[in-house]
Amino acid sequence: MKRDILWRVYLCFLGIVVLGAFILGKALYIQNVQGAYWRSKSDTLHTRIVSLEADRGTIYSEDGNMLSTSIPYFNIYIDFGADGLQEKNGKRFREHVDSLSIQLAALFKDRTAAVYKAQLQEGFRKKNRYYSLQKNISFDVYQRLRELPLVKQGRNKSGFIAEVKSKRMSPYGLLANRTIGLARENAQNVGLEYTYDSLLKGETGKRLVRFISGGVAVPVEGYEIEPENGHDLKTTIDVNIQDIAENALLKVMIENEAVQGTCLVMEVATGKLKAIANLGRTGNGEYWEDLNYAIRATEPGSTFKLATMLSLLEDKKITIASPVNLEKGVWKINGRTVFDSERHGREEVTAEQAFDLSSNVGMAKMAYLHYSRNPNQFVDHLKRLRLNEFSGVDLVGENHPVIKSPKSKTWSATSLPWMSFGYEVLVSPLQTLMLYNAVANNGKMMKPYLVEEIQQNGISLQKNEPKVWVDSICSGSTLKQLRTCLNSVMTNGTGRSLQTPYYPIAGKTGTALVANGNRGYADHIYQSSFAGYFPANEPKYSCVVVIVNKPHAVKYYGAAVAGPVFREIADKLFAMQAQQIAVPSAVLPKRDSSAFRYSGEKKAIQKVLAAMNWQYRDSADGKWANVAAGKDQLALLDTRTLSTGTMPDLKGLGLKDALFLVESMKLKVQVKGKGKVVSQSVVAGTAIKKDNTVVLELN
Repeated sequence: MKRDILWRVYLCFLGIVVLGAFILGKALYIQNVQGAYWRSKSDTLHTRIVSLEADRGTIYSEDGNMLSTSIPYFNIYIDFGADGLQEKNGKRFREHVDSLSIQLAALFKDRTAAVYKAQLQEGFRKKNRYYSLQKNISFDVYQRLRELPLVKQGRNKSGFIAEVKSKRMSPYGLLANRTIGLARENAQNVGLEYTYDSLLKGETGKRLVRFISGGVAVPVEGYEIEPENGHDLKTTIDVNIQDIAENALLKVMIENEAVQGTCLVMEVATGKLKAIANLGRTGNGEYWEDLNYAIRATEPGSTFKLATMLSLLEDKKITIASPVNLEKGVWKINGRTVFDSERHGREEVTAEQAFDLSSNVGMAKMAYLHYSRNPNQFVDHLKRLRLNEFSGVDLVGENHPVIKSPKSKTWSATSLPWMSFGYEVLVSPLQTLMLYNAVANNGKMMKPYLVEEIQQNGISLQKNEPKVWVDSICSGSTLKQLRTCLNSVMTNGTGRSLQTPYYPIAGKTGTALVANGNRGYADHIYQSSFAGYFPANEPKYSCVVVIVNKPHAVKYYGAAVAGPVFREIADKLFAMQAQQIAVPSAVLPKRDSSAFRYSGEKKAIQKVLAAMNWQYRDSADGKWANVAAGKDQLALLDTRTLSTGTMPDLKGLGLKDALFLVESMKLKVQVKGKGKVVSQSVVAGTAIKKDNTVVLELN
């Protein structure tokens, strides 16, 4: 009985093993031999609604140049299982594969014709339904691809599939890059691209598709909602002004190895921002538009003194002729000491002269004397100037300003005097510009804006008009005195080195000590700034420049660092628009023989004068000499003393002599411009370090 039962069990077990082996074999056969066929059958039954991305709108400058636009690019695939390619046992493919391989090699230049042929034949043999041929090719290359043998016969006969995508491009590269922003796939947008994202991206469409093998989507006819393309933006930015501002800022920052900087140019009458340049130093020492420093709040320093003067004058606490004792630049108040940045040694001066000298002591004493009993009266003025509010510019990410009041937790016995010269307050460069622009605009404070018009297909949908924030920031009498002060800074004060004989400038320099994180003020990092407008008699543009210098920088005063940026912008804009700008006769250039002054090797100067038959009086003693104009067409030679062991003063020398002196000291030289030396990156009298680089700027 036992044997009878066992042979039945063994027989059943054997049957089960055979059946299992058959099932496993069939599964392997279906998966590996018939897999492609059954997967394609499955895909034909798979449908889904997919999104159709709209074309993103373009951002234009005021004069119609594209600042940011979408460029199409293409990914190319081949469906070797296409009916037209497989019919007649692949006759069409075999007839064209040689010529197609040669043309592909010539077009893309990344593989030989033989390699292309081998890869195409391998894909055809395997009936690859989604073979990747090339990715990210341009529209121009795609157009040439469409004319190649086989490809030009169409998608069904050739199997070629083009997948279209788009990239956001800035044709001008660095120019206003941060302000315009970026439309990025996997990161946060910034600038106008972010602020106006909903308008630029348009309305997404929908389409019902059926997926065939290889993941290729085939549209189902009659089930489609077309996307609505994005709107275009016409900005207030002028490409030429932006380029001038960007380059002027970059040049000074490279020379001074500055950490970061920003420069803004505004149209006085409207509040249009014509240029916003933002530059930060990267880890490798290069500069890039990394952050929008124009709308980041910092301690402004001495450019804030204009607000203090406005308050004092408007409340009739002082006039610009009121006396103030500068205490030789040092004043103690409530356990702290106020210092003037430059040791001038002055005592009794007028309020206007204190402003000219950018005296911290003068501003602090006047503010403390007149507002210590009622600090809110001073703070209320700052609030009326909107220094405690957002500027209103159409950019997301602006820092909130900080204007203290007696109710603030951090208010102390010294807050009022320190606020008077730009410390213990936080305002952005844009807010500073709004204040100076208001003074230039007869007291009318304008809302700053960047987008002038919203368009679609060239049709205007919305126009932004100039908007007034404050009808009058002060009385006419106060405004007149403020303008006098800003003019005086440029003729008698800290900005006098920035004067030009061709048109008048009004403005104010600023220098502020900046904290460096946990290290505090130990690194002596200074923020240099200049704010003003031009021409002073009929203001057309206002401008602010703010640059944060490297630790222990040799040059850090506002007039020496930020001022030249302002001056270069003003000069170039004046030259571009000289016909539209009225110039008072008082500032027109006059003939002046004192401009005739040269320096160089004495023998060379004498040779030139002799060749020109020019009589001269010689009082020069030594190798180097100056020659200048004298009376009765007589030239005067006097001694030019050049220091030894330290960096000499090269100003006035021609390039040949300057190079001789500098290279004989084992220094490297970089030269900008032509003519005589007008500035040098290593200050005269500085100890010389071998192999250092000296930048010489010629006039």
